[in-house]
Amino acid sequence: MYDLVIRNGCVIDGSGDPSRVTDVAVQDGLIAEVGSGLGPARREIDAAGRLVMPGWVDIHTHYDGQAIWDTEMAPSSQHGVTTAVFGNCGVGFAPVRGDSTPYLINLMEGVEDIPGTVLDEGLDFNWESFPDYLDQLAAADRTMDIGAQVPHAALRFYVMGDRGAHHAEQPSADEIETMGRLLEESLNAGALGFSTSRTVKHRAADGSATPSLSAAEPELHSLAHAMRRAGRGVLQVNSDFGPGEFEILRAATEVSGRPLSVLLLQSDKTPDLWRETLSQIHEARHAGLEVTGQVGSRSIGMLMGLETSMHPFAIRAAWQEVADLDPAERLVRLRNDEALRQRLINEPPVRDDMIAQMIESALSKTFRLGEPLDYEPEPNASLVAQAAQRGMQPLALALEWMLEQDGKGMMLYPFENYSEGNFDVVREMLLDEATVCGLSDGGAHVGLICDASSPTTLLTHWGRDRQRGSGLPLELLVNKQTRATALTYGLSDRGLIAPGLRADLNVVDFDRLRVRLPEVVYDLPAGGRRILQRAEGYDHTFVAGVETFSNGEPTGERPGRLIRAI
Repeated sequence: MYDLVIRNGCVIDGSGDPSRVTDVAVQDGLIAEVGSGLGPARREIDAAGRLVMPGWVDIHTHYDGQAIWDTEMAPSSQHGVTTAVFGNCGVGFAPVRGDSTPYLINLMEGVEDIPGTVLDEGLDFNWESFPDYLDQLAAADRTMDIGAQVPHAALRFYVMGDRGAHHAEQPSADEIETMGRLLEESLNAGALGFSTSRTVKHRAADGSATPSLSAAEPELHSLAHAMRRAGRGVLQVNSDFGPGEFEILRAATEVSGRPLSVLLLQSDKTPDLWRETLSQIHEARHAGLEVTGQVGSRSIGMLMGLETSMHPFAIRAAWQEVADLDPAERLVRLRNDEALRQRLINEPPVRDDMIAQMIESALSKTFRLGEPLDYEPEPNASLVAQAAQRGMQPLALALEWMLEQDGKGMMLYPFENYSEGNFDVVREMLLDEATVCGLSDGGAHVGLICDASSPTTLLTHWGRDRQRGSGLPLELLVNKQTRATALTYGLSDRGLIAPGLRADLNVVDFDRLRVRLPEVVYDLPAGGRRILQRAEGYDHTFVAGVETFSNGEPTGERPGRLIRAI
């Protein structure tokens, strides 16, 4: 007798092959059989009219800290994710010395917008080496499987001390050798890869550039040789891809003999650069290298509301009068104080830095988020366009939108993957054979986004709801977020509904599936704030055959474990 049989569902198995109505049997945490007329089970689910798919494998998250204090791994777990990989973009919390914890917190706060007070309260840093950190992660049961990568910044700072925080500082030969040795040890202990950041967008909370920004070839090649010696791990890179940059990464990949996975997105500043990078990826693949581009399912942007990290009024003096008030108290003040509202709308910004300039320029490309949730709005729905139609000042309309829903209203500013005002480039990226889904940033930018919901958007927007162009086949979409992502990190035991593989499964009511509006909650350590988005339509989520979510609610089961590379 099987442990579980899911009967009569429309199985999209993750391979990219056509869907079929059939049954799936589970035994001892594995897929036992797929076919019709399967035998009895201790538990049976009638999935008629439902999609049965592998659990989502999300390879681009930043749960490095949250995984220590949160075994539910929300919000990714609420969106059908059953495997999450973190330690991306060169930032993380191991290796670490006791006196270097403030720097790593400062860096994570700046790069990934996770408040320093949250990290300081939530992390005990009861580890030093990266293998120690893995052991700490392995000690807890959780809703999903997790995997960790060695972050370049933490490794550099650990070996070089304060000098390592400055990207222009070059490590000595001995320091380069030590970094390589520690990376090799970490990979042999089970790290899934090594990550580095080479983008000017990544800055610590104090404004300093990420330590790995301009790491030179001797340093990169020593780390690549360590990966070759270990014979395992993925090289994950976030880069601006300026002139000669891909060639540097390709050379490191040739030295390592390991896969390279790079972020691929469209920037408003260089809207065609992604195509050049994708062409270079194809050239490298043609030469026999394992290179993939991680792409998103929607635009990358910033949510703006009265409780988020940034919005048009945060750079104005009048906002400081209410910024530290309780949200309910602030709402009363904003509603009742006409003079305050007029000052917010009419006073000039008090800041003129890069953030202030971005916010001011964003207004013409900012949209209201409402029901039904639309991540691909028409340009004429922008804040500036709508304000012009109504004869209003844009800031007056922004305040009106943000005061909706009892002060919970939000706007979206899409600054990447939306240069043409639609998702046509996202569709091109998703269709390319050299790409997999990534960029969800689960656990990061908690006061600005909740892109951990993007796997659900992948299915709903592209498989069902798109109005401004063609959608994509469900089979392709599921493959991009399950088997393809799993194989990118060598996780060949998951992401596919086939006998002998892990029974990580989602049973989804596709007609009802949707992403709900984002909301701000205060449930992080030290009462920290984050934006969450729930989903509707996930009937069942299973990890290793154990149900972790039922009808969108956690069951309390914790079958998830740390994955160690082998």
